[in-house]
Amino acid sequence: MVQLQSHAGDALAGPHIAWYVYVLRSFLALGVLGACAWGTMALAYRCPGAPAVRYFVIAWWIALGIAAIVALLRVRASVPLKGWPLGFLIAMVLLLGWWHTIKPANDRNWAADVAQLLDPQQDGSRITLHNVRNFEWRTETDFTPRWETREYDLDKLVSADLVLSYWMGPAIAHTLVSFAFSDGQRVVFSIEIRKKQGQKFSAVGGFFKDFEATLVAADERDILRVRSNVRGETVYLYRLNIPPKALREVFLGYLERARELRRTPAWYNTLTSNCTTIVFELARIIAPGLPLDYRLLLSGYFAEYAYDQGGLTPGFTYAQLYDRGNFVSRALAAGDSPDFSTLIRQGVPGDDPKVTP
Repeated sequence: MVQLQSHAGDALAGPHIAWYVYVLRSFLALGVLGACAWGTMALAYRCPGAPAVRYFVIAWWIALGIAAIVALLRVRASVPLKGWPLGFLIAMVLLLGWWHTIKPANDRNWAADVAQLLDPQQDGSRITLHNVRNFEWRTETDFTPRWETREYDLDKLVSADLVLSYWMGPAIAHTLVSFAFSDGQRVVFSIEIRKKQGQKFSAVGGFFKDFEATLVAADERDILRVRSNVRGETVYLYRLNIPPKALREVFLGYLERARELRRTPAWYNTLTSNCTTIVFELARIIAPGLPLDYRLLLSGYFAEYAYDQGGLTPGFTYAQLYDRGNFVSRALAAGDSPDFSTLIRQGVPGDDPKVTP
């Protein structure tokens, strides 16, 4: 009787064991699928050699992934696994090992607009910036390059503006910060991809070590006008509500990032190391309690996030700041005027003293 009960228990346990094993194999198969997709993109962007070699390696990688998934999803749990999953695991380890050998560099054949690295020097309150960009842009491909050395007095730093330039719908924008001094000088800082000659920006490529990062310091008639007047982007400007001590720390934070990039090249990452994340990182140094938010990833909504944290001009609704911050029509009218910076700020709360809530 005991023996019969034991056989019956085994018969009932069998299907449950098979179901759990199948679920486990399904999760493993999903993991292989994700790893296979990532590896395919990594090889597509970074595999060395001729295109024929790259296509062959990618085809081999995909075939190995498919074989591993098929082996894992065999319907009957009692069917032993073949060697494909183990083979894929070994290949994945080798791929990751190769991936970590790909290092960023500062000595490539760079595009003209990112050819120079910002070199900041500080002597007390005197700041000297070597390689400030001040290009004269006629079109995106027709320009006169100028790299200048400029001096600023940190004791005269009075304000900063957040600039968002929209180039791919309402959710994605490039983030810049423009600092103003009481003597009338301004300088804009922007974390950008460091393109090589002939290279085009790719948001996907930004996940796969396709671009190094660079910190550009530029004149507003260069870096803002090229976006509004030359590229046809929609650009907004917001006065930041930052106390003087914190303002100084943010400015110095940009200088330190420039020094870091000179010492140690870094990859630009579309998600984790881009034009918006540096602004957030610097802000958290000043106010460590700043919350994480989806608007840090969807950079087009970053100004709204800053408003919710009290970081924009007080006394106005966000709709008012958004409405009055669009300076494209004013930039087009200003052209290359020496008063470009003043003209684009007409009507901007916090920047234009005539504008009241």
